[in-house]
Amino acid sequence: MPAKADSLEKTCYRPALFWFGFASLVWITFLLYAGGFTTTIRAGMAFLDWPLSNGSINPDGWLENKDMAAEHSHRLLGMVMGLLSIGLCVAAHLGKAAKNSRKMGNWLVVLVIFQGLLGGLRVKLDTLNLQIDHNLYAQSFAVAHATLAQLFLCLLVAFVISNSRSWIEKNAGFSAQPSSSLLTYGYLACGTIVLQLIVGAIMRHAHAGLAIPTFPLTPHETLIPPVFNFAIGIHFAHRVGAVIVTIAIVLFCIRVWKDAAGRKALGKSAAGLLALLLIQVLLGALVIWKVRNEHVTTLHMLNGAFTLALCWSMTYRSSKPISNQAATPVAAANSRTGKPPSTVGQTA
Repeated sequence: MPAKADSLEKTCYRPALFWFGFASLVWITFLLYAGGFTTTIRAGMAFLDWPLSNGSINPDGWLENKDMAAEHSHRLLGMVMGLLSIGLCVAAHLGKAAKNSRKMGNWLVVLVIFQGLLGGLRVKLDTLNLQIDHNLYAQSFAVAHATLAQLFLCLLVAFVISNSRSWIEKNAGFSAQPSSSLLTYGYLACGTIVLQLIVGAIMRHAHAGLAIPTFPLTPHETLIPPVFNFAIGIHFAHRVGAVIVTIAIVLFCIRVWKDAAGRKALGKSAAGLLALLLIQVLLGALVIWKVRNEHVTTLHMLNGAFTLALCWSMTYRSSKPISNQAATPVAAANSRTGKPPSTVGQTA
């Protein structure tokens, strides 16, 4: 039947679509770094207009001015990310990818447009443009912009995994269905990381990264600050969040190693996740010890995104229902060549 053939066709591995998505993941790494660096050096208002920069797509002198170079590079990288998202969506539809992949392609376009609008509102509603005595509007949109970037990254990761050979032909690396608790621990770990990233974004945009200027203890040689204001409070919340995230990730990795199917499919990824966690803690300490060095601070933000991406990829892979039948040699060969499996001999 045509419907059955169409269903089988949508599960074929398409190398071009997978590598297109993977290239987009590489690109978003540069975009995240550029955005983080712009925030770190407080160059978000290097241009007072948007979407153009000083009324141009190639403003005079932007390569010679550090703040202008950071902000305009971020805008250009974001524009290309938008084009890549549209390309992924079109490729998923024209290539007749699985229904779920096509839906994710649609959402990539929606989110990247919304992300651009948030970035624009962060500029338009800044106190430099509104001439008001507070910057709550711009900071709120800046935090939303930073948060949506992480969610967009997770969606892109899911899109790439869903179009990988491992997902389509090899049950995402699982030989058996993992326990439901593995997925629960994964969701909890991802949730705590997202919340921590939101707190970190609030702290960064409130310029509270050095509100507690020593680590691991406060200047009063205590773990808990003796006095609080907003800056100290949000900074301390970020430190407490780091402890919670550490516990959540460690518990998730333990759950992976205790699960027979999970250990085989995700064991190495779990080790990598713990390594990223260790690096993140070290970078967080270096932000304080190096008095908020712009590159260390930006790498701390970027590594946090990597940590979320890896944790989410492990969780997403764990969510795939395991097929009772492995791909036949013929089906696998057809998948590698992009040909739909033959339906000869099939009945309705």
